[in-house]
Amino acid sequence: MAIHTPVLLAEVMQFLSCGEQKCLSVDARLGEGGHAEAMLSLFPGMKVLGVEADGDILKVARERLKRFGKRIETFHSWSLEFFKEYGQRFTEFPDRIFIDLGISMFHYRQSGRGFSFREDEPLDMRIDREQPLTAGIIVNEYGREELEKLILEYGEERFAGRISRSIIRERSKGPIRSAKVLGEIIKKSVPANRRYGRINPATKTFQALRIVVNNELQNLREELGYSFQVLKIGGKMGVISFHSLEDRIVKHFFKEKNKSCTCPAEWPICQCGGLRELKILTGKAIFANAAEQEINPASRSARLRVVEKLR
Repeated sequence: MAIHTPVLLAEVMQFLSCGEQKCLSVDARLGEGGHAEAMLSLFPGMKVLGVEADGDILKVARERLKRFGKRIETFHSWSLEFFKEYGQRFTEFPDRIFIDLGISMFHYRQSGRGFSFREDEPLDMRIDREQPLTAGIIVNEYGREELEKLILEYGEERFAGRISRSIIRERSKGPIRSAKVLGEIIKKSVPANRRYGRINPATKTFQALRIVVNNELQNLREELGYSFQVLKIGGKMGVISFHSLEDRIVKHFFKEKNKSCTCPAEWPICQCGGLRELKILTGKAIFANAAEQEINPASRSARLRVVEKLR
């Protein structure tokens, strides 16, 4: 099995280091365990709580990390639910929280769930297979206007109208069941001069479908709030995002918590105490350097933001 290469690994280790000290870290998207493995190897006093919604990939991570014994504890759960229930399950709060929003290479190459437009796989795209909604349901049952809206909103796809009309036309001949077939439909629906660029024309539509199937953006908005609540004062949180929709949410959340006063503008007197809740440690987002992008093309769109909780 090909192992997913963790992105921005050196930068994550630098900002979320706890040195030789004892500390507790939550890896909220454990994936195949690449970042967790590095943290456990470099920081001997660290214990990691690894959270993963996909049971299949969690098995891979557990096998990879079992050599660390009791220093790693794993949970099959959506991270939003994990953070919501954190105070009821644990008495010790985390010194570090790490959230990598990327989709693992496991999902694209080995899950068999249609995440990649290059594979002849069922249109599924569920991270957790117990969810009812699939990409196939969206593609074959949603109306044209609804399809166009979600492709435009969650894929930021300028040809959303053309793509949605093509999907409606093709599915009238029979259900669209294959990710590869859908990829070809999308490719043929965009202008000819847009079909063979560096980025496959199906990329944004597949992103939109995956976001909707897994309710990614709404979950992220809530997760940031709940995770920040349980982070210790003085603790650090790092988030890696991979597209502008995610990064916008993360940036806005950190920006709001970084304000010295969060009262409504129309209030004449500050009621919140006028104290910032966090300090932004990375300034602007950190991107992978040229060497990493050359070795791991998936890192090109990755951006890291890290903050320290002040109160």
